[in-house]
Amino acid sequence: MRQFINFENQICLVTGTGSPTGIGFQTAKILGELGGTVILVATTNRVDERVKELRNLNIKAAGYIADLMDRNQVKELVKNIINEYSKIDVLINNAGMAQVGYEEDFATFNEVTYESWDDSINRNLNITFNVTKEVLPHMTKNNYGRIVNTSSVTGPIVSNPGEAAYSAAKSAVIGMSRSIAIEVAKYNIMINNVLPGWIATASQTESEAAGGENTPAGRGGSAEEVANMNVFLASEKASYITGQAFIVDGGNTIQEYKGPKELYY
Repeated sequence: MRQFINFENQICLVTGTGSPTGIGFQTAKILGELGGTVILVATTNRVDERVKELRNLNIKAAGYIADLMDRNQVKELVKNIINEYSKIDVLINNAGMAQVGYEEDFATFNEVTYESWDDSINRNLNITFNVTKEVLPHMTKNNYGRIVNTSSVTGPIVSNPGEAAYSAAKSAVIGMSRSIAIEVAKYNIMINNVLPGWIATASQTESEAAGGENTPAGRGGSAEEVANMNVFLASEKASYITGQAFIVDGGNTIQEYKGPKELYY
């Protein structure tokens, strides 16, 4: 993609980068390969391993450990990045559902606890709010920015049993983004959302893998395929695209029949 876009002299903050197979790390890798200085954030020291991998590829990278549900930690994180690099050009809000030591609660709505609901909203909506809230003033000051949020098809387009809170949070991310988009477009700041479907990362379950096999593409997507969309929307070329939601799901949500292919196709 270097012939088309590059991120030379840009500071790119990517959250949720602990997993070597995850969307966040793959996005950071491509941004770095295209010349960006990438700042990785995760909840554990796995981020140090990811930074080492990128530096071995001659990518300019740094890492921070932070709980992005803690607003004081978010403020400290952004302050440290600004002190070190003076600006943030790109923000990839990828942190959310999957986290070391955390198991998603699939209780039905009648059975879900208030604590579980609040935790899912904090994890899947408020993290994006917290980081965007701290980064956006710096982008406004610099009259430039690209923000890309990892939403999901779950919530905005479809849903599953036991995922009311997750669906509500991922839908809300898009609604929030649209309002922000209207407010900041005049500052050359574009904010968009990427909605992955069944993606074959390390956290994918057996049922999710089966879902991927029954997409029109016949497989689950790769983290890199989602990352490619993230990177384009994070580029200078995406200068007239804002407040939008881009589905990356191998055509799954456009098909009416989603059962085994042998019974229909």
